[in-house]
Amino acid sequence: MSSMIYFMSLTLLITTLLMLIASSISKKTLSDREKSSPFECGFDPKGSARLPFSLRFFLIAVIFLIFDVEITLLLPLPIILTFTNFFSWSLTSIIFLIILLLGLYHEWNQGALNWSF
Repeated sequence: MSSMIYFMSLTLLITTLLMLIASSISKKTLSDREKSSPFECGFDPKGSARLPFSLRFFLIAVIFLIFDVEITLLLPLPIILTFTNFFSWSLTSIIFLIILLLGLYHEWNQGALNWSF
């Protein structure tokens, strides 16, 4: 029991020393060249963080996520065919595809898929 406490305390001491040595070696200056330069996307990191957000971009991103999730629901359909009968599989698949196509038509009719700004 005492040897276990000894090894645990030794492990704690070694890890604490290693963390202190690593943090003292890796100290960086406050005005780091990389932090003061613009990000890869071109935004200035020292500017205002509350820039206006494009609602059009948000709408396109949400539409992409919705159709992406629906495609992941379509992928296992061929595998499910081996476990169910053909009539129920085809009925479910056709209803799901009709709902997908109606949603796509609605988005297209509303003008949400126009890429020009």
